[in-house]
Amino acid sequence: MTHAHDIAALQARLQLDFRQPALLEQALTHRSLLAEIEGLQANERLEFLGDAVLGLVIAEELFLRFPAWSEGDLSKAKATVVDELSLAALARRWALGAYMRVSRGETASGGRERRALLADAVEALIGALYLDQGLEAARAFVLREFTDPLDAVARHDFGRDFKTQLQERFQGRYQATPSYAVVEESGPPHAPTFTVAVLFDGRELGRGQGKSKKAAEQHAAQAALTAARADDDPSAD
Repeated sequence: MTHAHDIAALQARLQLDFRQPALLEQALTHRSLLAEIEGLQANERLEFLGDAVLGLVIAEELFLRFPAWSEGDLSKAKATVVDELSLAALARRWALGAYMRVSRGETASGGRERRALLADAVEALIGALYLDQGLEAARAFVLREFTDPLDAVARHDFGRDFKTQLQERFQGRYQATPSYAVVEESGPPHAPTFTVAVLFDGRELGRGQGKSKKAAEQHAAQAALTAARADDDPSAD
């Protein structure tokens, strides 16, 4: 359970000062807790609002920062900055899971570190800040906390969709695309770790690990892109 001193610690950590701390407390309340404690409000409505506020602030910042970018580039960059992976990474940097109000069952199953739960909580917190202090306060907070993903898209590193980047590179050069293969699966059955290799024309271009095959493929594609950009010819021997 989140208590008053926890709320104060989180506000200090995030350099915030809520006029209505109950809004922040609601933003940290997962729906799983409603079955254990009557009269609570979960963070889903605040998540809905925060998603819209976050989208507006990031869209405006990208629009102003990159006047030469096309609508497609802006859309792709925005999707990257506000995607679940980016939001969950931010939540982990804040240690937000430690402040979440979740059920005993959710806690026991590792829910405090679950990516979707953390990403939703970030949006809910932004929604709560918007209601508490208005758009300008929410904008200042978002721009301060999203500096890294915004800087990443400034380098045209449109997030973690490395598979698409690698596919486009090979399709343009060779009219063919790489393939992916699981080379190792380790860890317990309920939480495996996958190692995936990305291959082209019989040659391994890179490897990656992840808690899902999809995540491992993205890391493998990232490794392949890094190598490709170094020598600018990933098919060479």
